[in-house]
Amino acid sequence: MGIEKNDPKERLMKKILFLSYYWPPSGGAGVQRALKFMKYFREFKIDPTLITVDEKVASYPLRDDSLLDDVDKDLKVIKTKSFEPLSWYKRLNKKKEIPYAGFVNINKDKPFQKLSRFIRGNLFIPDARVGWVKYATKAAINALKDDPEVIITTSPPHSSQLAGLKLKKKTGLPWIADLRDPWTDIFYYKDFYHLPFAKRKDANYEREVLENADRIIVTSQATKELYLTKTDKIKADKISVIPNGYDEADFDMPTSFPDKEFVITYSGTIADLYDIDAFLKSLKVLKDEFTDVPIKLRFVGKVSEGIKQKIKENDLLENCEFTGYVSHKEAVAYLLRSSILLIVIPKIENNEGIVPGKIFEYLAAKRPVVCIGPENCNVGEFITECESGSTFDYGNNNVETYLREQILKWKENPSLQIENDKHLKYSRRMLTGKLAQIINEIS
Repeated sequence: MGIEKNDPKERLMKKILFLSYYWPPSGGAGVQRALKFMKYFREFKIDPTLITVDEKVASYPLRDDSLLDDVDKDLKVIKTKSFEPLSWYKRLNKKKEIPYAGFVNINKDKPFQKLSRFIRGNLFIPDARVGWVKYATKAAINALKDDPEVIITTSPPHSSQLAGLKLKKKTGLPWIADLRDPWTDIFYYKDFYHLPFAKRKDANYEREVLENADRIIVTSQATKELYLTKTDKIKADKISVIPNGYDEADFDMPTSFPDKEFVITYSGTIADLYDIDAFLKSLKVLKDEFTDVPIKLRFVGKVSEGIKQKIKENDLLENCEFTGYVSHKEAVAYLLRSSILLIVIPKIENNEGIVPGKIFEYLAAKRPVVCIGPENCNVGEFITECESGSTFDYGNNNVETYLREQILKWKENPSLQIENDKHLKYSRRMLTGKLAQIINEIS
C-alpha cells in the first residue's frame, strides 16, 4: 500500500506541514480526522510532517492509547511544549477531569464551573489551548528547512488556526484551514459568558482566518453556508466540504446481530441539549407492548445526568446499559453488535449543519439508523442518500411507528442489515484523496 520510502517516486511527493493539537494518545472524535489523513496521504503522493503537542503536557479530555497502533511508523511527528491553563483547572476540579465538548461531564450550575467558564471565555481567546500557538508556530518555522509546499491547520481547538495565520503572514506558503466545527456558533459558545470585547476579538480572529487562508475545508454544507455569512471578502468556491468518514480497516472484525434482545446503540457523548424525550416515550410504549422482546438501549460514551434522569422518568433504567468511554476499536465493535443505531443532533440554533463523525461509522456498520434532529439536517441527508434509516424531528411521534416496524422485522429475522454499499464514498481513503486534490490545486 502506498509508496515505499526508498522508492524513486518519493521525489515526486508533495511535502506538507500539518498542524493538529489532537493526536494519539488523545481519544475522542476530534483526533480521528488528522489520524486518518496521515494514514492515507502517502497513497496520494503527499508526504506530511505532523506538528502536535507533546502528550506529557497536553490537555486531553479523553485518552485512547489504542489509536497509537494506527500511526504510520514512517510519519515524521514533531511534538512541542505548550502552556495549558486547563492543567490548573484539572487540579482544582474535584472530579480531576477536563471538560468534554458541551460540558456533559460537569455540573454547569456550580459556582466554580461558572467562574471557570467566565475566565476561559474572557482571558483565553479563542480557547484554552491558545498557549500552544507560539510553540506550534516555532516548530513549523523550524520545519521549513524541509521545503514544505502547503501548510494545513485543523481545528478545534480553533486557536490552532492562529498558528496557521501567523505562518501564512510570515512565509506566504499556501495555507488550508480545516474547520471541523463552527467557531463562534458552536452550540455551547454562550456558556463561556463572553464580555463584549471578548466576543469582538474572537469574531475578528474567525474572520481573519477565513479571509487569509487560501482554502477553507468544512465538514458539512450547512457549516459552509454559515461561514460564508461571516465576511463578504470570500467566495463560495474558496470553501470545500470534506465530511468526516469511516476507515474500512476499523471494521475488519466480527459482526453479529443480537438474537436474544433488540439492541439500540448510541455512541458518543450525549448532553442535556440532546432532546430525546419523544424517543424515550416511544420506547416506553414499545417496551410495554412487546413484552416478549427484551429491549436494550445501550449508551457507549458519556451520558449527562439530565439524560439519565429522563430515562428514569420513563421507567427505562432497567433497559439501559451505560458502558462509559471506551476505546475507538471497542466503540466500533459495539456498533457491529447492535440491532439498530441512534444518533441525536443537539437542539440549538443553526444545528442543521452539525454532522457528528460517528454517522459515517454508523453507515459503515450497515445497521438501520434512527436520527433525532431537525428535519432538514445534513445528517438526515446522508442517511437518506445511503438508504440507511430515517430522521425524525424532536417531537415527532412517528419514531414510535418506525421502531415498531424494526422490532417486528427483528422478530422475523434478527439480521436487519442494510444491503447496499452507498456508504463507500465516505471512506477515509476516498476523502483523503479529495484533500490531496486540493493540495495539488493550491501548490
